[in-house]
Amino acid sequence: MVDRVAWVKFNRPEKRNCMSPKLNRQMLRVIEKLEFDDNVGVLVLTGEGTAWSAGMDLKEYFRETEALGLQGTRHAQREAYAWWKRLRWYQKPTIAMVNGWCFGGGYGPLFACDLAYASEDAQFGLSEINWGILPGGGATKVAQVLMPFRKAMYHAMLGENLTGREAEEAGLVNEALPADKLKARVGEVANKLLEKNPWALKATKDAMRRVGEMTYENAEDYLIRAQEALNFFDNEARKEGMRQFLDDKTYKPGLGAYDLSKQKK
Repeated sequence: MVDRVAWVKFNRPEKRNCMSPKLNRQMLRVIEKLEFDDNVGVLVLTGEGTAWSAGMDLKEYFRETEALGLQGTRHAQREAYAWWKRLRWYQKPTIAMVNGWCFGGGYGPLFACDLAYASEDAQFGLSEINWGILPGGGATKVAQVLMPFRKAMYHAMLGENLTGREAEEAGLVNEALPADKLKARVGEVANKLLEKNPWALKATKDAMRRVGEMTYENAEDYLIRAQEALNFFDNEARKEGMRQFLDDKTYKPGLGAYDLSKQKK
């Protein structure tokens, strides 16, 4: 934890941070512990060593669980998908800092994070086709949502890797940077998020995920209700923002955020 930013790492560097059932259980415990911790304002997910996550551990996640039959397979899937889902709807803003390999199952938590930054020399890949399966665990959906259709189709069918820069161009990440500048840039973005109203951030990130599946009219209605719900949780926020702009004239909404420290608790 540094200045209200929780830096959470995949920590199996000897396995390029492949996700095993044990790691998935640990990740759920960690993010649950941090979600409502008042000392945490932003969560950053990254990897120890030279990889972000090279996807699912073929031995521990696939072979060993399949040996237990359908029950073992379903149990392992639910443990993995549980923490990805929790991360998608997390109370705090989340950032994926992709410092190296990001393969297959790694696309699940990548998509779950609100924002994503990568080193230019990171490697992104849907390698499943190379060993005879389809990109499961939501990976196909992630590629289809984030990437243009033809690029996503090529990515999934050919199993060829993308560099961090290519991943940026394809829409998998917000920005790719030289490796030695990656952490500083992520820290900069995290600090900008800390300046925003936390209730408004939660409502905004949920709205962005929800409206993609709605018609325009349904989205309009949803957003009206979402704002009304936000007013219930934190009705002073919009009043304080307008007061600082209209009365104090201390900030301009198009150029920055209002001062959270002056808002009534």
